[in-house]
Amino acid sequence: MFVKQLYTNCLSEAAYFIESEGEAIVIDPLRDIEAYLDLAKERNATIKYIFETHFHADFVSGHLDLAAVTKAPIVFGPEAVTSFPIYPAKDGEKFTIGKLTLEVLHTPGHTMESTCYLLYDENGIPASLFTGDTLFVGDVGRPDLFSGNHTKEELAGMLFDSLNTRIKTLPDNVTVYPAHGPGSACGKNLGPNTSSTLAEEKSTNYALLATDKAQFISEVTDGLSTPPSYFPINAKINQEGYDTLKAVMEKSNVALSVADFKKKIKEGTLVLDTRPATTFAEGFVPSSLSIGLEGRFAEWAGSLLPFDQEIILVTEAGKEEETIVRLARVGFDHVAGYLKGGYEGWVAAGEKIDMIITVEPDELAMDLPHDPNLIVLDVRKPAEYADGHIKDAINLTLSDMVDPGTMADFDDHHNLYVHCQGGYRSIIACSMLKREGIHNLRNVEGGYNNMKETKGLETVKEKNVLN
Repeated sequence: MFVKQLYTNCLSEAAYFIESEGEAIVIDPLRDIEAYLDLAKERNATIKYIFETHFHADFVSGHLDLAAVTKAPIVFGPEAVTSFPIYPAKDGEKFTIGKLTLEVLHTPGHTMESTCYLLYDENGIPASLFTGDTLFVGDVGRPDLFSGNHTKEELAGMLFDSLNTRIKTLPDNVTVYPAHGPGSACGKNLGPNTSSTLAEEKSTNYALLATDKAQFISEVTDGLSTPPSYFPINAKINQEGYDTLKAVMEKSNVALSVADFKKKIKEGTLVLDTRPATTFAEGFVPSSLSIGLEGRFAEWAGSLLPFDQEIILVTEAGKEEETIVRLARVGFDHVAGYLKGGYEGWVAAGEKIDMIITVEPDELAMDLPHDPNLIVLDVRKPAEYADGHIKDAINLTLSDMVDPGTMADFDDHHNLYVHCQGGYRSIIACSMLKREGIHNLRNVEGGYNNMKETKGLETVKEKNVLN
């Protein structure tokens, strides 16, 4: 028995490759499928089935591309309705690969079609449970995504039943393999690990410890943050289908001259710069939006980029294809090319540039008492802000800045000092402010991590920590 977890950090996403006797299955594949094909070749195996645990909201799955290449059927659990051919599995139905068996466990709650898959080893003993977004390490899937006509409370009630009748009844030594790890917005507070055992989850996971259904519903639905705006878009794409990644690459992986790049800008195309945040700050094409590949790129791209506008890219040399693939993972198929020669080519052509001034927290501490127009802008999440922030700082969460109206109160006479926790998000925020014509700003080096240790910067906490 061969089980491999393929984990993608920027999405906190786990896909799985399982093989026995030359037959394999893939569970919840990403859109770029080469890793699964390479594993099949390495194991001298044929991919027999492609299993989906549900309609994913946080990424575009690779089920269609992988099925096209392997001719393997796409298997969904009960209540999944799609615009493309699938094998609709029944609750309790079993599939075999080599000497292994996989059983379908319909576990509605996160979504109606959510399904777990129980893997039996060569001796017919339950070994692993692939839980999708039904059960995470330390958490469960949120019940307020892509739920049709059901309220989050109704789905939470279904989730309670699924956990208690289908999952808690399984042997303690079963390995739990979820679809996501820490940082995912598909749950409230996922644990630090990407796998666990049922015994561990039964003893530590609040959702499996709960015995009262009403209390469980309250706990699961309380304090849910607003889901990223791209979640319903991705879920719909996964249900209705999409262009092949090969077709996307052919259309998007196109080098644009400086002249063609400028023409695209005049036509209203959005410029996305994926170089590291610190590099971007030193110089960039005016009106570019910075989302560096080094951070949680796909998540921020999905949250901040429009799905109805063409995108052109500025990347580090050799990062063009990677950027296009990582955008496609969250449903962006409308990249219209990249700047040939990158930012350096733009500069060499004598074109205008912009930059972001970065200052140390000490400079902020010196300016703060003497400048009545100085505003400290904290773009972290409300919970981060509540846990400690600079006194009188304004909290404007980065994801909310996608609405230009949130920046309407900032005028030319304001001196904005922008920060996040470490520096990645604040550069994104600065680029968004500059796109709205707000240029009197500075990025605070190292964010709150450095600011809280700086003499002269008073920090306070909020009494109520928000999610």
